[in-house]
Amino acid sequence: MKRTVLILLVCALAPLSAYAQKNMDAEIDALTARVEKLEGTRAVKKLQRAFGYYVDRGLWGEAADLFVDDGTIEIGIDGVYVGKARIREYLMRLHGGKEGLIYGQLNEWMQFQPAVFLSRDGRSATARWRDHAMLGQYKKHAEWRDGIYENTYAKDGGVWKIRSLHLYVNFVAPYEKGWARLKPGEGLVQSAAAKAFPADRGPTASYKSFPETYVPPFQAPNPVTGKPVRGAP
Repeated sequence: MKRTVLILLVCALAPLSAYAQKNMDAEIDALTARVEKLEGTRAVKKLQRAFGYYVDRGLWGEAADLFVDDGTIEIGIDGVYVGKARIREYLMRLHGGKEGLIYGQLNEWMQFQPAVFLSRDGRSATARWRDHAMLGQYKKHAEWRDGIYENTYAKDGGVWKIRSLHLYVNFVAPYEKGWARLKPGEGLVQSAAAKAFPADRGPTASYKSFPETYVPPFQAPNPVTGKPVRGAP
């Protein structure tokens, strides 16, 4: 009799145990995906901040190494530079033509308001950042820069890297005059570096700088509605 009861009890509990195991596996999978998303978001922020610190101090090689092998950079209307070697050379030519800052150079690329969006598979991401820069040369010139980054990132060999960096420049304004006195078109021009060292491809966007208004297109959807966000022309 006891044996029969025990057998019936085991049979009754077996389906419950399998069901509980299935639920536990699903919960573990959900938690794993959540952790991977949080870690991916943190890694992308760390990556972009590293880029900012490297260019601040003229470490062009270190900055270029943050990109995938066929990564791209596009700043303002200078066009698109492809590959680590081209990215390094372009950044160096923008800032004195040597590794490291030249004497008296200020090159602070501050990056704020990160909005990171990871893909469903956790292998790629987009991020939007606010750019605010203090640029200049001691006793020669000084400028403010304002803009928006819309970047893409990829997990390459288990490591997050920059796939494309696109800085939409709103203006570069002389410190003495400030942005309030800019004339139309004055705040966005092709750099001397790009003229002497042409890009691999032309600019991917055509837009006017401050005092005109332009909203760079959003790659990520609205985080609440899930719908695409249209940038104003």
